[in-house]
Amino acid sequence: MTQVKNGDTVGIHYTGTLNDGTVFDSSEGRDPLAFQVGSGQIIPGLDVAIPGMAVGDKKVVNVPCDEAYGQMNPAMRQEVPRAEIPAEIPTEVGSRLQMQAQNGQVIPVVVVDANESTITLDANHPLAGQDLTFAIELVSIDAA
Repeated sequence: MTQVKNGDTVGIHYTGTLNDGTVFDSSEGRDPLAFQVGSGQIIPGLDVAIPGMAVGDKKVVNVPCDEAYGQMNPAMRQEVPRAEIPAEIPTEVGSRLQMQAQNGQVIPVVVVDANESTITLDANHPLAGQDLTFAIELVSIDAA
C-alpha cells in the first residue's frame, strides 16, 4: 500500500473546526484539496500530519495556532481617524475592507471597533490565535 511522503501531490477532503465545534471551512461538495506535501502550500501543522497516510485513511489532526495562522499580532491593528475614511466606505464592525500598503500590496482588513472619531482595522488572519481541528481523509496520492 502506497504511503504519502514529502514531495508527493495529494488530495484530501477535510472539515476544519474551532475548539467550540464551529466549522470554519470544509471541502464538502467541492473537489478535494490538492497540494504538494512538505512544500508549504498549507498550514504547517496540517502538512506534517499527512506523510505516512494511505488512500482511504482518515484522521483528526489538532493544530495549535502557532502551527496554523500564528498568534494575534497587536501590531497588525491600526486605529484610523474616521475623517480619513471616504464616506462611501463601510465602517461598521465586521466590515471587510482592503488597504494598500506603501509597496502597493493589497491587505485585507476587518473593522473591529468603531466610534464617532476613529475606526480600528485588523489585518491579522481571521483564524490567527485560534487552535484548529481538521478531520481529513486522504483520497489520492500522485507520487513525486
